[in-house]
Amino acid sequence: MIDLKLIEQLTNAFGVSGCEGEVRNIVRKHITKNVDQIRVDALGNLIAYKKASGAKPGAKKTKVMLAAHMDEVGLMVTSIDKSGFLQFDKVGGVDNRVLLAKKVLVGKDKIPGVIGSKAIHLIARKGEHKKVSPHSDLSIDIGATSQEDAQKFVSPGDYVMFDTKFEDWGKTLKAKAFDDRIGCYMIIELLKERYPFDIYAAFTTQEEVGLRGGRVAAYKDEPDMAFILEGTGAGDMPQPKERDESLVPGLGLGPVITIMDRSVFCDQGLVKLLTDTAKTNRIPHQIKRPGIGGTDAGRIHLSKGGVPSVVLAIPSRYIHSPVCLSSKKDIENGLKLMRLALNKVK
Repeated sequence: MIDLKLIEQLTNAFGVSGCEGEVRNIVRKHITKNVDQIRVDALGNLIAYKKASGAKPGAKKTKVMLAAHMDEVGLMVTSIDKSGFLQFDKVGGVDNRVLLAKKVLVGKDKIPGVIGSKAIHLIARKGEHKKVSPHSDLSIDIGATSQEDAQKFVSPGDYVMFDTKFEDWGKTLKAKAFDDRIGCYMIIELLKERYPFDIYAAFTTQEEVGLRGGRVAAYKDEPDMAFILEGTGAGDMPQPKERDESLVPGLGLGPVITIMDRSVFCDQGLVKLLTDTAKTNRIPHQIKRPGIGGTDAGRIHLSKGGVPSVVLAIPSRYIHSPVCLSSKKDIENGLKLMRLALNKVK
């Protein structure tokens, strides 16, 4: 069984790229008793060390890194106009189409607001209603009556998070930030086990704005291999007839193994470890369509002399939007696959 209360805490937390402190505190609280050391580096990555169990004194121990990013996509206030409306920019890959009329929380005090645009009755130009408004044409309304009124509550530079609460829908979970709080959750669970090798668990920052935390996470500890646990987009919703849905992951069909994406060619040996383990143990799994997306593996595998890396992801519908859906079964099977695969690492 998966820990729904912990997943709720992680997904509800405020953690837009560069503002991961709330997520980091939750992670620290849940892993402290299961690791030997915890440190936070200059970029805010939380890196936990768990000593190998049963290793012979003086023997060279394999060092395995587990990595997942704490940050989520969101927005940032750039200015406040004379009427008290907030202009904003996007933090990470947010599609303009998902912004209209969404509820948000602004700044450290989580001031409620809504992203607004002209009502359809007020659109004057012919065909304007058929176009997607760029984020620069939108604003956040916090109910302020003037610039001075708004400045009592928010300031330029304040982060903005989508106001979405976790819900259990039976077989499916609904929340924001499954990319990549699900990866964080899986590592927290994996740290409860003992392994005959050293574990370095890296909960990284700023992945959504250029894999920045992952770039330094592996540098100090020089792992022998890395498993990156991620959320990835599911495409099993109605599509144009010409689209081949078999090329994209679906919910409930198992965790997704990456062979290559735009940031990395995964280590063939580690890919085989995951796929063979899944087949031997009859764990449903999927292969990610090559060439799509990028993860912290793209930076970790380039650290120093190179780190053999592989990505295991949990599919999520509507990724990088205010609300996502993921399958409980996929999370359970992802954890099962990782536990079994790690037990085969030498």
